[in-house]
Amino acid sequence: MNYLYLISNGIKRLRNSLGLTQDEFSSKIDMSIQGLRNIEQGKYQPTADTIDKICDTFHISPFDLLIEPHSGDKNSAILTINKKLKTCSIEQLTKIDEIIDIIKK
Repeated sequence: MNYLYLISNGIKRLRNSLGLTQDEFSSKIDMSIQGLRNIEQGKYQPTADTIDKICDTFHISPFDLLIEPHSGDKNSAILTINKKLKTCSIEQLTKIDEIIDIIKK
């Protein structure tokens, strides 16, 4: 899994879903427009501070930046997740269970 790809696309997806230009988005998180461009293009990894600013500003969790929303219905999402779970080790399933508990809080 490529973390830089996921986070870069997540930031761009968030910006687009809010209907903000790169200039507007970068202003809201107090970042240069060139810095945002570099992150969205996958040239640079955002710092933890930048991710915190984004999450605080838009009231989201870091998970929201990493995970693309499912475009289908609930049953379709469950089937897709179930297929993926079947290939996981017990250690991975334990971590997934913990993540679900965190998300549901």
